[in-house]
Amino acid sequence: MSIDWNKASWRSLPRIQMPDYPSKSELAEVERTLSKYPPLVFAGETRTLKKQLEAVSKGEAFLLQGGDCAESFNEFSADSIRDTFKVMLQMAMVLTYGAKVPVVKIGRIAGQFAKPRSAPTEKINEVELPIYRGDIINGLEFNKESRVPDPKRMLQAYTQSAASLNLLRAFSKGGFADINHVHSWTLGFTDEERASRYRDMASRIQDSIDFMSAAGVSGSNSSELNSVDFYTSHEALLLEYEEALARIDSTTGLPLAGSGHMIWIGDRTRQPSGAHVEFAKGVQNPIGLKCGPSTTVEDLKLLLSILNPQNEGGRVTLIARFGAGKVQDYLPKLIKCVKEEGAKVVWCCDPMHGNTIKSISGYKTRTFDSVLKEVKEFFEIHRLENTVPGGVHFEMTGQDVTECTGGVRDITDEDLSDRYHTACDPRLNASQALELAFLVSEELARLKSNQLNAEKV
Repeated sequence: MSIDWNKASWRSLPRIQMPDYPSKSELAEVERTLSKYPPLVFAGETRTLKKQLEAVSKGEAFLLQGGDCAESFNEFSADSIRDTFKVMLQMAMVLTYGAKVPVVKIGRIAGQFAKPRSAPTEKINEVELPIYRGDIINGLEFNKESRVPDPKRMLQAYTQSAASLNLLRAFSKGGFADINHVHSWTLGFTDEERASRYRDMASRIQDSIDFMSAAGVSGSNSSELNSVDFYTSHEALLLEYEEALARIDSTTGLPLAGSGHMIWIGDRTRQPSGAHVEFAKGVQNPIGLKCGPSTTVEDLKLLLSILNPQNEGGRVTLIARFGAGKVQDYLPKLIKCVKEEGAKVVWCCDPMHGNTIKSISGYKTRTFDSVLKEVKEFFEIHRLENTVPGGVHFEMTGQDVTECTGGVRDITDEDLSDRYHTACDPRLNASQALELAFLVSEELARLKSNQLNAEKV
């Protein structure tokens, strides 16, 4: 931690993408209330995650980060949490098989309520109102009252996050994550006719499970096979909320962002002299940094020195988001910069945010093929640079939504209106997310094979 840092030091710096609350006294009261609440996560958990991310940076593990674009108060339910957790477990199993290393699982959940926006207002039928910024700030309904920033929404976000974490911890350690259950769900997916191309890999995974069972290792007698570590993450956009939940770790005396295990800084808020970087630099949590086309080498060098001055392994994850067909234009120079600096980072691919388009029917969407293309480009460039493609970052849900086109169920533009439920950005549905895991697993298997062949030579 910098000696000139405290959890409120961000307040003296330029802040963007944050609301102006009409009642400062009401905001202060909410902050005082939140500051008395228990943290949502604990320092020991974040330290464990940091160690696991350090393994990812070395190619000894792989990162799967996924979940909602923006969590909703209205859509909150135990079933939706279960379904997203379930598909992430399936994805992790398939990725583990391809990568032959453990998969670190981080959800965009229990805190992902605020969203940066490209414009401050929106206009419908000649009526212009402030833009929706996520349920923690204002309401989605298009009326004047709903769009006024309300600090009391932070209290509801905290309560929902606490309930989500409670359920996730129960699912993670209570037997729901048993390897046999997870694989039976995956086999159900590959039974579909259009998913038959993945049946061979699923069968090979089953053979591995059968072998372990025959050797006396099974979910019933091994905690490693019937429970998992699962972490939460979100964009630390609303800094009043983040500051109110910041705590001092009694073990180390270091500050902790108590709102989530991992927090990230968005592509719009990563100014080296800005408020969001200032807050993130002082907490001990792993920090994600979104890197888009506007990320310069100079800014990246400065950000790495600010956010990770001790060059700790697992501290910084660079989340690349460029768009299919554009990765070659931007990623190599950033990789070169990291090499020259000798920086320890996790490289993660976000193939969602650079591939958002407006469909003919008027819906904001993403095509499955574009998402896959960007992932493949990410892997290929890391192969050429002899660096580690550490993970993937998806906006996804366990629900059967129709928000992204393509995939084995071949969602078309005409299908989007059937179940388009997202409040902000389009998400992969459960089928698309699992299919993508199979395809990424194939890339990981090829990478592992190439590495083994190179070692033999």
